[in-house]
Amino acid sequence: MQFSNIKWINNNPYSIDYNDIYFSTDDGLQETEYVFIQGNQLKQRFASHDISHFTIIETGFGTGLNFLAVAALWLALAPVGAKLQYISIEKYPLTLADLSRAHASWPQFAAISHELLQHYAKLKAGNNIYNMAAGLIQLTLQADDILDAIPQISQIVDAWILDGFAPAKNPDMWRPALFEHMARLSHTNTTFATFTSAGVVRRGLQATGFDVKKHAGFGKKREMLSGVFIE
Repeated sequence: MQFSNIKWINNNPYSIDYNDIYFSTDDGLQETEYVFIQGNQLKQRFASHDISHFTIIETGFGTGLNFLAVAALWLALAPVGAKLQYISIEKYPLTLADLSRAHASWPQFAAISHELLQHYAKLKAGNNIYNMAAGLIQLTLQADDILDAIPQISQIVDAWILDGFAPAKNPDMWRPALFEHMARLSHTNTTFATFTSAGVVRRGLQATGFDVKKHAGFGKKREMLSGVFIE
C-alpha cells in the first residue's frame, strides 16, 4: 500500500502526485455540504421516517471530510436504530499523521473523528471494515485502485459521492468502467453528486442510464453535476 504524497499549504493538504487540492480552499466543509450533501438530498432522505438503512459509495476517501460530515448528519437525523453503510475507495490513503492534522480543522466532528483515527491506525491494503457509532455506521474503506475494487462490490447503492481528483489530473479513475459499475450497483432513484462538470463525466453518466443536471459550482468552480439513475 502506497500512502499519498502531500504537502501542506496554509494548513490545507495538497497532492503532489496529482498536483491538485483535496478540497476547496474557500471552505472544505461548506463544499462538502453544498456539493455532496445537498446534491444527494441527504438531509431529506436521512430524516425519512421509513428508512432503516442507507448505502453510500464514495470515490476517493481523501481526508475523510465527506465521511465525517455525512456520519454526523446521519447520527443527527436518521430514525432510531437505522444503519448507514459507507463504502469509500482510496488508492493512495493519507498517513495517520496527515489525516489527524486534517481532522483538527473540524472540531465539531471530534467524536466520530477520534473513533475513525483509532481504526485508521491499523489501516491495511485492501478491505478495511470499521463498525462505528455503536453499530449505527459501518465504514468500509478499500485501500485499492478503484477499478480493481469496485468490481468486487455487490451492495446496491442509494447515493454516490463522486470525489477524487479532477478528471484532467486523474483520468485513470474517470473511465467508462466506473460509470458502468455505477449503473450495475444503482436502483431507480439512486442519486449521485460530483464537484466536476467535465464532459467525460457527464457523457459517461448519461451513457449508463443517469439523468444528469448541471448546477452552479461551489466557490471558484463554475459548474457541478448531480442526478439520478433512471434505467
